[in-house]
Amino acid sequence: MVDLTRKFDVLVIGGGNAALCAAISARRAGASVLVLEGAPKFYRGGNTRHTRNMRCAHDAATDILTGPYTEQEFWEDLLRVTGGQTDEELARFMIRESKDILNWIVEQGVRWQPSLGGTLSLGRTNSFFLGGGRAMLNALYLTAEQLGVEIIYDAEVLDLEIDDGMFLSADLRRTDGRVNVTASTLVAAAGGFEANIDWLKQYWGEAADNFLIRGTPYNRGSILRMLLGKGVQEVGDPTQCHAVAIDARAPKFDGGIITRLDCVVFGVVVNTQAARFYDEGEDIWPKRYAIWGRLVAAQPDQIAYIIFDSTVLNSFMPSLFPPIAAGSIAELASKFDLDPAALEKTIGDFNAAVRPGTFDHTVLDDCRTEGLTPPKTHWARRIETPPYYAYPVRPGITFTYLGTRVNRQARMLMKDGNAAVNMFAAGEIMAGNVLGKGYAAGIGMTIGSVFGRIAGREAAQHARN
Repeated sequence: MVDLTRKFDVLVIGGGNAALCAAISARRAGASVLVLEGAPKFYRGGNTRHTRNMRCAHDAATDILTGPYTEQEFWEDLLRVTGGQTDEELARFMIRESKDILNWIVEQGVRWQPSLGGTLSLGRTNSFFLGGGRAMLNALYLTAEQLGVEIIYDAEVLDLEIDDGMFLSADLRRTDGRVNVTASTLVAAAGGFEANIDWLKQYWGEAADNFLIRGTPYNRGSILRMLLGKGVQEVGDPTQCHAVAIDARAPKFDGGIITRLDCVVFGVVVNTQAARFYDEGEDIWPKRYAIWGRLVAAQPDQIAYIIFDSTVLNSFMPSLFPPIAAGSIAELASKFDLDPAALEKTIGDFNAAVRPGTFDHTVLDDCRTEGLTPPKTHWARRIETPPYYAYPVRPGITFTYLGTRVNRQARMLMKDGNAAVNMFAAGEIMAGNVLGKGYAAGIGMTIGSVFGRIAGREAAQHARN
């Protein structure tokens, strides 16, 4: 039983990768640490449970990575996917710090496996967790517990007492009533507001009712709302988020990685009018997969269909659900209540525009369309070999980018521009500092690990002083 009458050095709110990295870092620095996880123990860890890998800079190939990934290349990738909407000083700092994380995270009990190839194209840039995100999370919890970190589950925080940038205490709902918890410092690592449909509707309107939430139903943004309401400076566009196209048959919450679809580059994507609406071959998939959720969200009824033929059926990682098959394009259209003539024209126009080349999904190849709007600039091949297949897709929201502004010490900044006295943030709740828009595979875990480690260390130092 955790003694809540004592004053802890560091209070960590959240239970995912960022929170655990902060807790472990603070505990290793000598601080007493209490972690409040709002979810039940089985669902602990937020979106970390559904992750697979982390993107870190490294100067040479390793046992698990096929080559170097320099700080400059990482920065250029981040700059490209965000369109320049990032805090350059903070982003470059994070990238530099990420080089240490590959070894530090192993010291906390996490194990790597050789990176995957195929359509992911991540063998050189991203390290994959052995056993996936849940195994990674279990390792961090085990280490935290062995170090003496105290953890409470089902720990709903009702209010934060903050006075002029100084955290004083948190009110916590317990089965026996409301309890006040005090600590010398606060680390907020409680995620975004992606599971709060009403909050999403403030920016997206009724379209948000058709969004699917890939991860935890517990990330409702309550801690973020409290912090912003008590003078913490916000960062990020509330309409921006990590949103991918996922199987429309996925559950409303917690479908995870197995509902994601990586086959866009192998076919075409149409909306309910059977019309294409974006270049499916714009860039290497890990640098573009996270734009497709927003693209689908902008389409009528927030649904779209990935169309391909039998020649590519085994070229990508499938969804949990099988694709819908048909012997002709018209028959395929009828299975989704699309206009058969319209879909036949879309596919016919696409096929006529395809120019032959040498197909290679690992590079920006020369298979393209000509005279077609929108174009398919790479990996364009005719869709002409039955049976034909389609996946229905909807926006799958992973996490939101509205968050708390922080500095290099992961310390929150207040609306008056001053640094908070004793409040730090890590993970999705501050990801908008780095991610103004867009995404590249594995960066979310990088943000959480880097700033979690820093937040814990800095919080422990503040508590000691």
